[in-house]
Amino acid sequence: MALYEEIDHGGPRRRLRLRSPIDLEPIGEIDCANAQDVGVAVERARKAQIDWAVLSVAQRARFMDRVSREILDRSDEIVDCVIRETGKARNEALAMEIFSSLDALCYYAKNAGRFLRPRKQKLHGLLRLTKQLRIVYRPRGVVGIITPWNGPFILALNPAVQALLAGNAVIVKASEVTPQSTKLVEEMFTAAGLPEGVLQVLLGDGETGAALVNAGVDKISFTGSVETGRKVAEACGRQLIPCTLELGGKDAMIVCEDADIDRAAAGALIGSCMNSGQYCCGTERIYVVEGVYERFVEKVVEGAAALRQGSSGEFDVGAIFWDRQLEVIEAHVADAVAKGARVRVGGRRNPDLAGLYYEPTVLTEVNHEMDVMRDETFGPVISIMKVPSEAEALRLANESPYGLNGNVWTRDRRKALDLAIKMETGGVCVNDMALTYGAPEAPFGGRKQSGVGQVNGEGGVRSSCHARPVLFDRFGGKKLANGYPYRARDAEGLKKLMRLLWGTPLGRWLS
Repeated sequence: MALYEEIDHGGPRRRLRLRSPIDLEPIGEIDCANAQDVGVAVERARKAQIDWAVLSVAQRARFMDRVSREILDRSDEIVDCVIRETGKARNEALAMEIFSSLDALCYYAKNAGRFLRPRKQKLHGLLRLTKQLRIVYRPRGVVGIITPWNGPFILALNPAVQALLAGNAVIVKASEVTPQSTKLVEEMFTAAGLPEGVLQVLLGDGETGAALVNAGVDKISFTGSVETGRKVAEACGRQLIPCTLELGGKDAMIVCEDADIDRAAAGALIGSCMNSGQYCCGTERIYVVEGVYERFVEKVVEGAAALRQGSSGEFDVGAIFWDRQLEVIEAHVADAVAKGARVRVGGRRNPDLAGLYYEPTVLTEVNHEMDVMRDETFGPVISIMKVPSEAEALRLANESPYGLNGNVWTRDRRKALDLAIKMETGGVCVNDMALTYGAPEAPFGGRKQSGVGQVNGEGGVRSSCHARPVLFDRFGGKKLANGYPYRARDAEGLKKLMRLLWGTPLGRWLS
């Protein structure tokens, strides 16, 4: 049974009926915004952005502080909505959606003014004698954000806050799997007094998202699949607008012979099973040096068998948020078993729960011929491969079309840094699961098929702006140094200057 299905109601917009992954019971219906609705939203955003951009960063930041208070006061409501639409564990909903949102709001409200302050830039060579350079940051205008279903509140709010503080208006397209959780972002900002039209959340499916991409906005921020990301990039390329793409991942974990095995095993469990394994930086491939392989597997199997899966009360691992993802997980595990993998724990849907639940699963004897080691699984599956050396672990870790994040486990900091530098990935964590998205100072983005561009930190805020250089003349004067009329003696003088600057040691030092 699908989590959402189109129903015929005779209206001008597509209507979807939604079900909860917890028990597959109906939880509401939504009307999908059509191209005309998207156009109206963009026009409203354009008008609202004019006055919003006039405000100082400090004035915009005050709205973020008010939103923080709204989220604190309504955190239970937000968590309940997220759980209803995703089935994730309450602790994870609280940590991922609420704590991370409050942290992002506070961090960017405090620091955006510094990130966006006009700055002096030193010039080089002789140019510094005659000119002065300033860089000013101007908002792009209207930023479109297409957000996924695995973090429906935080993954809408975090990029929106960065774009808003930069002076843009924002239109968010919520996932059709988790629409109400993302709609709550708009409610929080509205309750905080944000001017009408500055932040809007549109509900709808892929057609709504395509309409937003092609609606004439000034930037698109997209989080989702590689396949859809390519389409977004092509559409943005045709319109000559920038886009940030955070796409799939197949994160590798390297366990060195000197690793703390208890800590590494705990990291494998949370890295692979947090959010039911449905987050872009989830650990999906584990390479363990053979000297510690058996001890590591024993600890992971013991830990996985003890994980509690449920739909109410206290539990560790929740539902699979989307029925289509459950089919992918099942297919990957079946393919691995058919090719020789051994199931140590789990390996099936949970027969004791009514909704979309796949048991926490441990696979060993895996290899790169298996889908579970090549393609994004996005489920609570721990795939462990024995390797003869750290060098081979690194080679295999890099043998992937993805490159979002990774983690290295060793007591040797120098070795950790060396492996981290050599991993072909957007970010690396040492002796912990992937946490770089949760560190707002850290630029976040993938390499290879895992994405284009970066979000978060100083660069994330500035990416919602155009960095405008303003060049001042230091001394003025009636005649421009490079002005008309051109004379032969000027050309000869220029040649002499070039020979001095780049043909002599003193000149190269000066330049």
